[in-house]
Amino acid sequence: MNAQPSLDDFKALDLPPARPSRLRRNLLIAAVPLALALGGGYVWVTGGRYVATDDAYVKQDRVTVMPQVSGQIASVSVAENQTVKAGDPLFTIDDSAYRATVAADEARLQSARLDVEKLKAAYAQAVSEASTARDALATAETQDERVQSLRKSGVVAQSDADTSALALQQARGAVAAADSQVLSAKAALAGNPEIPTDSHPEVLEAQAALNVAQLNLAHTVVTAPQDGVATQTSRLLKGQYVTPSTAVVALMATGNTWIEANFKETDLEHMLDGQPVSVRFDGYPGRSFEGRLELIGAGTGSEFALIPAQNASGNWVKVVQRVPVRVDLAGADLPPVRAGMSASVDVDTGRSRGLPAPVGRALAAIGIGGSPAAAAGQDAK
Repeated sequence: MNAQPSLDDFKALDLPPARPSRLRRNLLIAAVPLALALGGGYVWVTGGRYVATDDAYVKQDRVTVMPQVSGQIASVSVAENQTVKAGDPLFTIDDSAYRATVAADEARLQSARLDVEKLKAAYAQAVSEASTARDALATAETQDERVQSLRKSGVVAQSDADTSALALQQARGAVAAADSQVLSAKAALAGNPEIPTDSHPEVLEAQAALNVAQLNLAHTVVTAPQDGVATQTSRLLKGQYVTPSTAVVALMATGNTWIEANFKETDLEHMLDGQPVSVRFDGYPGRSFEGRLELIGAGTGSEFALIPAQNASGNWVKVVQRVPVRVDLAGADLPPVRAGMSASVDVDTGRSRGLPAPVGRALAAIGIGGSPAAAAGQDAK
């Protein structure tokens, strides 16, 4: 039976000790942090092009629909969350009183037209009477000249001469009165005897009143001002009395949808209007939609708050502010979205961080990446 080798037998063997390679071990130890440093540096240098935020929400125009005339609601044509088109009826107001007003104003308009025709006839009569008065004056002047001539010859008595002179004076007064009647009749026709009937101020006034009545009648049918989704229709009750100051229904306009994203003030350095934007809705994960940065807000959110922060207090703590940015989604094939839904926004600024200025100048000094002057100019920018 073979005996098992003992520990002494191994010790008797003259074997060189196993010594690891220090160079390989040192290289491995240095390679890992170096690779991490290079990878991190590359990511940092080439990064910064995209600015992102998840503090973003869907926005749509909200239109409050109010009637323009008073009255009781006669019928309701829309339900909660019903999609409507511009011009679709929402509800109607009892129009019986408004129809009666239209009929009365139409009658007043016809009466005004008849009055103008009467004024034209009165003017023609005044002109005719003035002409007759002038003819009578001419006759009286001729007769008075004859009488006064005969009086000088002693043929006619003085009383007859006085009567003739009085008749002449009365004829002249009649002409003056007739001319005054002509002027009055002309003034009643707005100074233009040939004025068209429908251009007379009285007719225009009646026509304006009729137009207002017809407009009020048309306003008894309240329609959707634009495409959207009707909401808060629970206040539309048949028989309810409404006034022009009563908000009875709201309309979320689906034709204009945008994103309001709140970016940190430290992210705005390279953001400009018109830059491309990628939008993701929380309600539609895995899908991305293209948009355009439309405008950057004129102030931070705290500036428009009802109770602005009191930064002048002694316990002031600096907080990074957020600025609202509007993202235009015109042209994007959007799924059904609702106002207030959450979204994430990525803005492509088209500009990465690049090398730090000291590193750029150092590389430029040794002939890598341009001249030191160019590096200094880039740093100044």
